Amino acid sequence: MKHQMEPERGLQILFTLEDEMVVETVVIPFSQGRTTVCVSSQVGCAMNCQFCYTGRMGLRRHLSTAEIVEQAVFARRLFTSEFGSITNVVFMGMGEPFHNIENVIKAASIMVDEKGLQFSPRKVTVSTSGLVPQLKRFLRESNCALAVSLNATTDEVRNWIMPINRKYNLGLLLETLREELRFKHRYKVLFEYVMLAGINDSFEDARRLIEIVRGIPCKINLISFNPHSGSLFKPTPEEKMIEFRNILAEAGLVVFLRLSRGDDKMAACGQLGEPGDIQAPMLRVPEQFRMAV
Repeated sequence: MKHQMEPERGLQILFTLEDEMVVETVVIPFSQGRTTVCVSSQVGCAMNCQFCYTGRMGLRRHLSTAEIVEQAVFARRLFTSEFGSITNVVFMGMGEPFHNIENVIKAASIMVDEKGLQFSPRKVTVSTSGLVPQLKRFLRESNCALAVSLNATTDEVRNWIMPINRKYNLGLLLETLREELRFKHRYKVLFEYVMLAGINDSFEDARRLIEIVRGIPCKINLISFNPHSGSLFKPTPEEKMIEFRNILAEAGLVVFLRLSRGDDKMAACGQLGEPGDIQAPMLRVPEQFRMAV
């Protein structure tokens, strides 16, 4: 596995694999001494989420356990001196981690093992778009943190922007979390919600979100959409994101607001990868949202 730094794109590392395919890893320094490495689990992704640049690639192949772990090892070695030690790992780079569940669970276990990378399980977060059987397995076999990309409050919208919802709909996904988290002591799932102007950012969406996560120990992360070439979507204005957040917070939810980081360099959430000539299809826009896109 060779690597290449791209200094003009911030803290982005390109890994060239033995078969000459390339994956991207991003190191994100935060204030207060926290530095996160965002690792990839696949070359490309099969989920075809409509707002995600990586999803345009389709799936090229799964990464091995070693290829996943090496991203964290290299980032730790490279950045310790300049930014302070890597404190957190997130499986939020290229790919759907639960589509490569065997290697992801093994990689996460190495990262938290005392003889491995010695991260706290609370500091290693695996994200999924909602593959329910694999989600159950992860919660039963791993002590690492879980993030679920929710991004909609109705099946109609989620079926469009996240096609995996047609197989595992919101009701099934959320009920599975309610059931499984009963057995996890002091464990909260992080719901990620990428805000798309005119699509999922109405105040009715905020009120629905409060209802659909009721009974699930959770935190909610509202994320600014990062535009990219060929995208139909637009980011929700910052003022509206704040209002949306306030509705959730007033209902007693723990909610974070994440404005864009690195979007101008195509190094931010949902922007990794290079689709190439053959791309996953864009899905038909539901009629009521055609004005929004």
